[in-house]
Amino acid sequence: MSSKKLIYLPLGGAGEVGMNCYVYGYGPKDDERLIVVDLGVTFPDMDGTPGVDLILPDIAWLEERRDRIEAIFITHAHEDHVGAVGHLYDRLGAPIYARAFTAHIARGKMAEHGHSDKAVTTVSKWPETVTAGPFTVGFLPVSHSIPETSALVIDTPEGRVVHTGDFKLDSTPIVGEAWDPETWAEVAKPGIKALVCDSTNVFSPDPGRSETDIADNLEALIAEANGMVVATTFASNVARVKTLAEAGVRAGRSICLMGRAMRRMVEASVTTGVLSDFPSVISPEDAAQTPRENVMLVVTGSQGERRAASAQLANGKYLGMKLKEGDLFLFSSKTIPGNERGVIRVINAFSEMGVDVVDDQGGRYHVSGHANRPDLTTMHKLMKPQVVIPMHGEHRHLREHSKLAKANGVQSILAVNGTMVSLSGNAPKVAGYVETGRTYLDGSVQIGALDGIVRDRIRMALNGHVVVSVILDENDEPLGEPWCEIKGLAETGRSNAPLQDVLEEDLDQFLRRAGTKTRADDDKLEEGLKRIARKTCMDEVGKKAEVTVIVSRLE
Repeated sequence: MSSKKLIYLPLGGAGEVGMNCYVYGYGPKDDERLIVVDLGVTFPDMDGTPGVDLILPDIAWLEERRDRIEAIFITHAHEDHVGAVGHLYDRLGAPIYARAFTAHIARGKMAEHGHSDKAVTTVSKWPETVTAGPFTVGFLPVSHSIPETSALVIDTPEGRVVHTGDFKLDSTPIVGEAWDPETWAEVAKPGIKALVCDSTNVFSPDPGRSETDIADNLEALIAEANGMVVATTFASNVARVKTLAEAGVRAGRSICLMGRAMRRMVEASVTTGVLSDFPSVISPEDAAQTPRENVMLVVTGSQGERRAASAQLANGKYLGMKLKEGDLFLFSSKTIPGNERGVIRVINAFSEMGVDVVDDQGGRYHVSGHANRPDLTTMHKLMKPQVVIPMHGEHRHLREHSKLAKANGVQSILAVNGTMVSLSGNAPKVAGYVETGRTYLDGSVQIGALDGIVRDRIRMALNGHVVVSVILDENDEPLGEPWCEIKGLAETGRSNAPLQDVLEEDLDQFLRRAGTKTRADDDKLEEGLKRIARKTCMDEVGKKAEVTVIVSRLE
């Protein structure tokens, strides 16, 4: 019996939507050769991660084994799959493989961090393959909401694994490659050991719809509008951007793209050849000089992002354009859970201007890029794998997808981030657990989620902050009174006296009464001053403030 094993290990994307990072390995235990599938990010929120710029997967386990990493494969160019390549490349150092459009985006991200674009290799679609140690990997085209999305066909000494990436079954996707069941059936012929499969829409009961299904609805909506029309969608959804632009042209309007991400994605699509017939567009300057009823803006910011074009327009004006009463704003997108507050803020701001806001209205103006429940069943039955391993979803999605696979007569195993699964033999089994989590990009540095930095930031936000300074002479006697600086706390408390004055008086009394041993010991002195400051803040303003004590001694 061979001592070599085939393993699967999710480090991100299994138990959440976003931050995808998956590892496959083959070889002796603890000496497997490895490949990585996707290096994505997720986005912070002010409630749980204030001040954080991006959230990256914790790749400490991979970094410790970087000499065993054969390659990194990127399935498509969404941020939650490619967004971390520039940030993490130094720690992994393995060659990166992707198809042309995704490689173009990846090279841009690498360049932002000073990495050579030669680290990214452009590959062709299946049946061409890349050999990486014991693995042979091919990029199998599939439709999604961004061009050149691919599943991965991973041939191993123990059989074929198909990693679907994000996908939908769309025979007419407008931009990108159509769903081709014949090619997928050919891939399945040798037998599929494991299907590692997207779970995002497992709770959606109806079959997925094509991008072409919404074109007529969009045109009718735009044609009925009297003022300016503004539509937002994901910048990466080039097919939707094209659908919106074409609907606007058919309704007699000139099209203006606004937002750097929107223009960058369209330019990348043209450069890499996935988009050849995008309608002509006008500049923001020309749009400002065109009658409102003849203009349509297609803008970034479908998730309420504060710096995006939608939010800027909601704040008043952007690149000379301003919305007013009677204009129409369309969300041709679905709000990602967690972004509702930002989207509602934008909607209310437009409402106050008298702008009519329309959302996707149950699918009239938006279709998902992920396979719904019946589509997952179609995939299970077409591929006939030995096992389905759900990925790309919260725990509830993974669990439901696993139940669906079993109902379809396929064994399944649930593997959340950090769960190592052995795919060797006829039945998958958990082979161990890896400590995993999140890394925060905080400004220009990467910090651990458990380092305490964000925790301290949250505590200061919730409770305010007091800085206490004291000076002691060479005999450990106080020189003058302690003094305080307060941030994020009410200036006046229950005693109707300034909080700063009350704090300084209480701290001075403690300092004068403290014994010589306490004043001579920095740790004891700091502990006592913190205790008094927190008690005073609680008594005065009902907040147990964060306290920083600075003790200076004269020698």
